[in-house]
Amino acid sequence: MSRALPKYNKRRVVIIGGAAAVALSGAIIAGTALAGTPSKSSGNNARTLAASPGTITCPDVASKLPAIPASAQAEVTRNLTLLQTQIDEANKRLVDTVGQGGPNFVNNAILGPLKDKRVATINRIATAIGRTAAKPTGLDSLAPCTLNAAGANSGSTGTGNTGNANSGAASSAAPSASASTAAGSGASAVGTITCPDVASKLPAIPASAQAEVTRNLTLLQTQIDEANKRLQSTVGQGGPNFVQNAILGPLADKRKSTVDRIAIAIGRTSTKPTGLDSLAACTLTK
Repeated sequence: MSRALPKYNKRRVVIIGGAAAVALSGAIIAGTALAGTPSKSSGNNARTLAASPGTITCPDVASKLPAIPASAQAEVTRNLTLLQTQIDEANKRLVDTVGQGGPNFVNNAILGPLKDKRVATINRIATAIGRTAAKPTGLDSLAPCTLNAAGANSGSTGTGNTGNANSGAASSAAPSASASTAAGSGASAVGTITCPDVASKLPAIPASAQAEVTRNLTLLQTQIDEANKRLQSTVGQGGPNFVQNAILGPLADKRKSTVDRIAIAIGRTSTKPTGLDSLAACTLTK
């Protein structure tokens, strides 16, 4: 036969039970608060870090050049493209090194070396023009770049393009008659797409058309690079006409449109070049 607990024992049980409930509730509340806090602050921190590096902005060189002799066009185009490549590499380094070094890290490790590279590249452009025309002067003033620390995507204008919106063109160092050689031994197995050089076939380019012509010459190289990449990634696909129908055909169409834009740009202030469409078709070299 069970005995009833004394009254004070009942009160103790109730008090202990209540304390446990309070403690448990507090733990749940605290746990909930701790679980909820990091996700909000982490999101804010991630957004802050994403915007904090800023963007490196450089003066546009292409638009400051005089009329370029046809004999110098290919070399000038290569170096204008290299200017954009240098900016893109500097912007990548800016992102990769966030938080490193002291207050002068960006200037000493990124902007300073970028300026030196740009001076050398700009000098090559002036020298190329100077071989058959008046050598432009004062272009060195376009070498220094600045950091837009606000993080706004105002872009960099090394070849007349804004930011990184150059359709991936800046990654190619130079347009050439044989296109860029596909990397690695895999290239020899599937071959390489080869396209006629357009830059060397152009007449003297008016200064007012230079930036637009440069953008489109760079785009021609990008198209070749993308086609070579597709050639590598689709090995073994389709039938005997796959490369012609899926890669070379679309490439010729893209090149024709781009070459037409080049001719139109020149034709606005000078004689429009003709016959450039014949340079659109490319071939597969084994």
